[in-house]
Amino acid sequence: LSLPVLTLLAIGFLAPLLAVIGFSFSEPRSFDLLAHPTLENYETIFDPANTVYMSFLWSLWFAFLSVSILAVISYPVAYGLAKLFGRWANLITLLMVFPLFISENVRLYGWVLFFIKNGVLDGALKTLFGTGLSDVLFTPGVIVFGMVYTYLPFMLFPMTLGLSMVPEETVEAAGDLGASRLQIFREVELPLSMPGIIIGALLTFVLSVGAIAESKVLGGQDVIVITHDIEIAFTYAQNWPLGAALAVLLMLVVGVLVLTVLRHLDLDRILGRR
Repeated sequence: LSLPVLTLLAIGFLAPLLAVIGFSFSEPRSFDLLAHPTLENYETIFDPANTVYMSFLWSLWFAFLSVSILAVISYPVAYGLAKLFGRWANLITLLMVFPLFISENVRLYGWVLFFIKNGVLDGALKTLFGTGLSDVLFTPGVIVFGMVYTYLPFMLFPMTLGLSMVPEETVEAAGDLGASRLQIFREVELPLSMPGIIIGALLTFVLSVGAIAESKVLGGQDVIVITHDIEIAFTYAQNWPLGAALAVLLMLVVGVLVLTVLRHLDLDRILGRR
């Protein structure tokens, strides 16, 4: 029964992944897959004169900031969806999902019009206070804002699921035993909802590390992330082997971080197997 899905994964995921890995060991600026295997592409990346490591650091830093900010702003909303909003929860969920039906690039260019000099924000501030904010766009801060805005649903809904798994009986029992509201949150609700929080954080982190539209549309050329370097290698530079090597290193870094977290995550418990 699983054969169709396994076939689809093999064709759509495993085969391209193996091709990328193979190209990473091909000669630079060639399109011959493993005709003459070499480590030259990796040597180029790790060359001390090459600053590609800065792109890795920027991508990881943006992803870490996005996850941290999303965790803080999503938890109250997720708590409300799971515990407080009642019949309004469906409407609020629909409002959170609705932006996903619109192209990400369209939404980001909308924020460009909002933040650009003499745009919506700058023009409104000049009208009201006589001075504006002309240096908001094309900065690291607005890139993080774009990531937080884009990936909010991917943090919010797993977190809501995690909070909905917290039994009300447990919370009531903690209150009956004299626990304060802060103690109930810290010792009952937060630990029991942690699987949903971790899943949301992992999903958001992986998406943020691989993000490119936010940095290109909202950040311009102020900050170069690793996905931008990969795109340039595969397109303008026509250096597929170098782009493949960068992609492989990115997958390894993200894979190690994700697997490290998953080692401390009880998936059987999350899936209700025990």
